[in-house]
Amino acid sequence: MRFDDRVAVVTGGSRGIGRAVCLELAGQGASVVLCYAGNEQAANDTAEACRALGARVSAVKCDVADAQQVRDMMRAVVKEYGRIDVLVNNAGVTRDGFLLMMRESDYDAVLDTNLKGTFLCIKNVVHAMMKQNYGRIVNVSSVTGLRGNAGQANYAASKAGVIGLTKAAAKELAMKNITVNAVAPGFIETDMTAAMTDAAKAATLAMIPAGRLGQAQEVARAVAFLASDDAAYITGQVLAIDGGMAM
Repeated sequence: MRFDDRVAVVTGGSRGIGRAVCLELAGQGASVVLCYAGNEQAANDTAEACRALGARVSAVKCDVADAQQVRDMMRAVVKEYGRIDVLVNNAGVTRDGFLLMMRESDYDAVLDTNLKGTFLCIKNVVHAMMKQNYGRIVNVSSVTGLRGNAGQANYAASKAGVIGLTKAAAKELAMKNITVNAVAPGFIETDMTAAMTDAAKAATLAMIPAGRLGQAQEVARAVAFLASDDAAYITGQVLAIDGGMAM
């Protein structure tokens, strides 16, 4: 499974799962364009790590909820690299709170980035993929989108929406040799889980049959598989990477 001569765009690519995806694809020969929202230092650190693996890489600041910024980014990538073969929609935010107390602005912010941002990126990459009659789109959903989670009504709605969007886009694009799949990570060791209290971690582990948190690299390898030619006959699917949590 190699990505030589392939160009991949990874949103939310500076940290956590996004960083792991960038490194996995770069290590397998892809040119990587990592999109980040605000942490320039983290983005540059990830870009340098990819270059150390021998990859051509660019770090681009882009708010995926802004249609013009997404349009400009995709056009710039095609102009510089000549094509886009892989899109990984990983950018996401949380604004947790119980439903009855959730501010409308917090609901909108999560839906705008997590769901609308995924839609905008797909919409603006499809022309290039259709022109080359080839594309691999992998959307990052969540176990929360499969089973819900108290205190995360906005996040659950956004990630469930990503699954619906994945299936609809897969049906529309299959005849153009473009696959659209999703991964649904469970609890993965990232900055977010590192901030959990010991009691919260213990409660979480009790819900996971595998008895441990996942690693970002484990998600990245699944993303790379779905983005590869080995998965050419797989589309519209959701792969849970959760240690059995959503069974």
